Amino acid sequence: MRIATWNVNSLRARLPKVIDWLTRHGVDVLLMQETKLADDAAPEVPFRTVGYELAHYGEGRWNGVAIASRVGLAEVQRGFGGGPDPQGARFIAAVCRGIRVASLYAPNGREVGSAFWTAKLDWYVRLRAWLAAQDPAASFVLGGDFNVAPTDLDVWDPAAFAGATHVTPEERAAFAALLDWGLVDVYRLRHPEGGRFSWWDYRAGSFHKGQGMRIDHLLATRPLVPRLVAAEIDREARKNPIPSDHAPVVADLAD
Repeated sequence: MRIATWNVNSLRARLPKVIDWLTRHGVDVLLMQETKLADDAAPEVPFRTVGYELAHYGEGRWNGVAIASRVGLAEVQRGFGGGPDPQGARFIAAVCRGIRVASLYAPNGREVGSAFWTAKLDWYVRLRAWLAAQDPAASFVLGGDFNVAPTDLDVWDPAAFAGATHVTPEERAAFAALLDWGLVDVYRLRHPEGGRFSWWDYRAGSFHKGQGMRIDHLLATRPLVPRLVAAEIDREARKNPIPSDHAPVVADLAD
């Protein structure tokens, strides 16, 4: 079973690219972020045409998350529950061939100490509370754009990020709390080396200079780890015309 996560940075703008990548790489479940669509504009028909069901949670020009699956799509949950999410459409979960998956788009934080940064940490508290109601012994994959580089290995130059968001002790602690609950960073499990990134700024040739961060992750509960065959970042997807600023992260699980 091949599961991937990709911040597509506008599904409308990149729909042909996403469909092509999805089908060429034989992905079974794709978790998407920053679709930037309202639910009534979600492109269900193009996905259905190539054999995928689509569950979408969006609000229009901002945010938006989705799950595309060719192995079933059931028990869809939009948001953490308990009413509208004050920070927008950032979380969707479903069951795909016996595995519960969730796609998330964590807030950016913008500037350390700002109201946006505090709201980001609060959002992570709510995510952790949602996890607390789940079973870490169940088969579960949490993927998406976490907007956190968990360690210094996950940024091109730690000194360049001093005082910036994504790398503060508070944000890294929020990410670590997810692992403490019972999740495993499957990419890092397969790739202990640094210098491998999933996001590069569009500006100043950052991609070609290798100046990126690893902020897109696939986290799996421990019962799924023995099934992990491979994990990779598809850097090639960032080279094609009209790219997102993120690259897909892919994990293969044995059936």
